[in-house]
Amino acid sequence: MNGFRLSDEQLHLREVAAKVAKEVYAPKAAQWDLERAPLPAEEVTRLAELGFLGLALPEEYGGAGGTLLDALIVIEELAKECRSAAFQVFEANVGPARVLEFFGTEEQRQKYLPKVVTGEVTMAIGISEPDAGSAATDMTTRARLEGDEYVINGTKRWISNGGHADHYLLYCRLSDAPGSKGIGAIIVSADTPGLSFGQRERLMGWRTIPSADLIFEDARVPAENLVVGPGGFRDLFGVFSIERLGNSTMSLALGQAALDRAVAYVQERKQFGRTLVEFQNVQMTVADMALQVEAARLLIYRAAGNAGRGLPDPLEVSLAKCFANEMGKRVSDLGMQMHGGNGYTEEFGLEALHRDAHGWAIAGGTPAIQRVRIASELFGRGFDQRPAVAR
Repeated sequence: MNGFRLSDEQLHLREVAAKVAKEVYAPKAAQWDLERAPLPAEEVTRLAELGFLGLALPEEYGGAGGTLLDALIVIEELAKECRSAAFQVFEANVGPARVLEFFGTEEQRQKYLPKVVTGEVTMAIGISEPDAGSAATDMTTRARLEGDEYVINGTKRWISNGGHADHYLLYCRLSDAPGSKGIGAIIVSADTPGLSFGQRERLMGWRTIPSADLIFEDARVPAENLVVGPGGFRDLFGVFSIERLGNSTMSLALGQAALDRAVAYVQERKQFGRTLVEFQNVQMTVADMALQVEAARLLIYRAAGNAGRGLPDPLEVSLAKCFANEMGKRVSDLGMQMHGGNGYTEEFGLEALHRDAHGWAIAGGTPAIQRVRIASELFGRGFDQRPAVAR
């Protein structure tokens, strides 16, 4: 990447991803959404064969050794048409697999990363709990070391791909140290005795991305599955910045898709004897949509471009995520307005974009939480949101 200009290789990657999205996934996405159907296994294999699941993973583990931006380019193009396909690329390139890359043991990297690249292993992340969402350090799920095993008890909530992924990177308490000091992460296989799954959530959006509780009742996993020990919460959330840029890109895709559809529609739809594009109010609205989308893209590209293959700057990430999440909601809403009554139907797809946009604005830290993070970075200090009596 040169400044904010994509390289020739990245432009080609975008063209390939866009072609796959339009030819393979666009014809199927609406039906999958209607049926709340997860991406079929054969489509995960297709994404692997295209090389999309290993774009940002190291070459020594079967990946392409590309940059974070390479993965985001593909995520955006797929997500414009099919969020479930984009989410598979998301989980492999900006999700929990990256924690293994940065902080896992060599044995863990050798065991899991090559299979993530081939689609043989799907890994989801488990952070939120019934009473620990934005306040992630309030989590109570605990892993207690007994001999050569960890015994896990607790419940995780709002787990994307919960009950569907075959492995989970579980954030949990590993010691009695308070707050973030006792938190680390451990790999848990979906078939672990003592791990069960709640009923699949029926969400407003994200209909093709399963979500369910993880319930641990004396679940036992090998001690060798420990990825980050107690006190490593800051490291975990350093890598989580990568996931937040993936989240930002999903919002970017929704905004861009809404803009694209609005631009096409207002040049075709006629009212009062002329096409909608001839009305100044429509012109101003579409211009505002474009401004919002391009501003979000530049914030995301700056953060990803500066990161290269490393970790992005937390301030740049929070700025990008906060703006992109709110842009996705706003622009998809304006896209619905440009379509009038047609925008409120499933046929034109705008309502699906808007539903999903709200989900991405909640996941991975809401815009309100991002504003707290932005202030923390600007002032160079943390701000405890808890009342004094609770400290």
